[in-house]
Amino acid sequence: MTESVLNAPVGPVAADGIDAATLLRCLRDGLEIALVDVREHGQYGEGHPFLAVSAPYSRLEIDVPLLVPRRATRVVLFDDGDGVAARAARRLRDAGYTQVQVLQGGARAWAAAGRTLFQGQNLPSKTFGECVEHAFTVPQLSAQQLHARLASGEPLVLLDGRTLQEHRRMTIPGAIPVPNGELALRWRSVVPDEHTPVVVHCAGRTRSIVGAQILRDLGLPNPVYALENGTQGWALAGLELEKGSARGLPAAPRSHAQASVRKRAQSFAQRAGVPQLAAREAQAWLDDAERTTHVFDVRTAAEFATGSLPGARHVPGGQLLQTTDQHVGVRHARVLLLDDDGIRAPVIAAWLLRLGIDAAVVEGGIAAPLRVPVAAATLPPALPEQDAGALLALRQDGSSLPLLIDLRPSADYRQGHAAGARWSIRPRILATVAHASNPLIVLLAEDEAVARLAAPDLRQAGHARIAWLRAATLADAGWPQEATPHSPADADRIDYLFFVHDRHDGNLDAARRYLQWETGLVAQCATDELATFRLPAQARRAA
Repeated sequence: MTESVLNAPVGPVAADGIDAATLLRCLRDGLEIALVDVREHGQYGEGHPFLAVSAPYSRLEIDVPLLVPRRATRVVLFDDGDGVAARAARRLRDAGYTQVQVLQGGARAWAAAGRTLFQGQNLPSKTFGECVEHAFTVPQLSAQQLHARLASGEPLVLLDGRTLQEHRRMTIPGAIPVPNGELALRWRSVVPDEHTPVVVHCAGRTRSIVGAQILRDLGLPNPVYALENGTQGWALAGLELEKGSARGLPAAPRSHAQASVRKRAQSFAQRAGVPQLAAREAQAWLDDAERTTHVFDVRTAAEFATGSLPGARHVPGGQLLQTTDQHVGVRHARVLLLDDDGIRAPVIAAWLLRLGIDAAVVEGGIAAPLRVPVAAATLPPALPEQDAGALLALRQDGSSLPLLIDLRPSADYRQGHAAGARWSIRPRILATVAHASNPLIVLLAEDEAVARLAAPDLRQAGHARIAWLRAATLADAGWPQEATPHSPADADRIDYLFFVHDRHDGNLDAARRYLQWETGLVAQCATDELATFRLPAQARRAA
């Protein structure tokens, strides 16, 4: 394999680091690379590179194998220039990753190179949605226009393109939940004729735009619209949202009707250039040691639970488009999509191609005879589990107690935690225990894996006795609980994204700021960032 520019850094940088100019060349060279932001979720969401994927140091060895399953992939780690990336690099090398580098200077160096640090999350998908609107001139209805049509009794079909969980939280009154990944299969069950207008909504903009264009791509003769600004636009117009909808997904069409639906879907996929691979061709992708191939089952969670291709990961098709950066961490990786109907996977694959991802479908779908490697986390050794009753007995008789460190999300800690426990998180745990003299440290967590990941840093700092305990187990044993609504302080909550976080909870100013953020994304992008998409020329001109 040709030696990568990643291994030939330019400028005065450390042996295990590269500078921003070199990273930019790596991102443009057409070879596989993963730019991994190892800061915590709140830090990432307040400003990160357009093509960075999030794998917080607190979950590093859990998340990276899913995002970057091939251990020989070039990996560049991104932080605030505070040394967390260097620590993460050591952990990834221990886990078998062979080409790991650190961006010297982190976020400050990236900004100094003239590159934007973007707020929010799912940047590529959100920006893509804005480009799609321009590329295909997707028709839109405002909240006021939709409300007027509904009030007049005019026939229309109103679809909610989000997840069922989001739909039940709040939706436009009367909307039918059909997540975008299910539109190609289920639209015929809810559209009564060729004349009734169809309106697709989401919470903001992206899924409304993409969902409407999916139906247009399928050749529906009906007028199809995206609801401008989704449920947030509806609330900003002073209109009431429906909460607690009990409506479920409409049934898929019967087998005799599925043939025409399949014909539309596959015709669109063929026009879009989606490869349909025989099993032997797909297996060749999977066996290629020089390339990364992800395998996703894009059906519903209920269908996946009944059985799938061993090794395939479940991501509903609509969410795969909406949150691609949470599942595909390698730039220029390949993706195989599976279903059991030959309808959903081809349509989602076509849209991934537009997003700039090499995607294909496999003959036979979930029944294809493929051997899929399983991406497994590489965790440190197991920790002993502390006995909750023994801890409670120590407290009751006044004995010296171990140091309790609560590793749960800061929001959960604020709501309630074991009395006396300190909140911390892996990148800051050494500071938390810096002056502790307790011979035993007990890590409280929801997931043993998170506690196991924090332990090596403590051991290297000289703490030999470490155990873990599920926080709920300690509470159930009778350990006193306390709430601290203002502790940890907001400034310390690096795991929590404050960026317009309550836009769905009646904060209209937050909703307004979020929509301004979405519509302003394209203007913040550099030409090479927008060039990742594969859309008609009018989208590039608009950008």
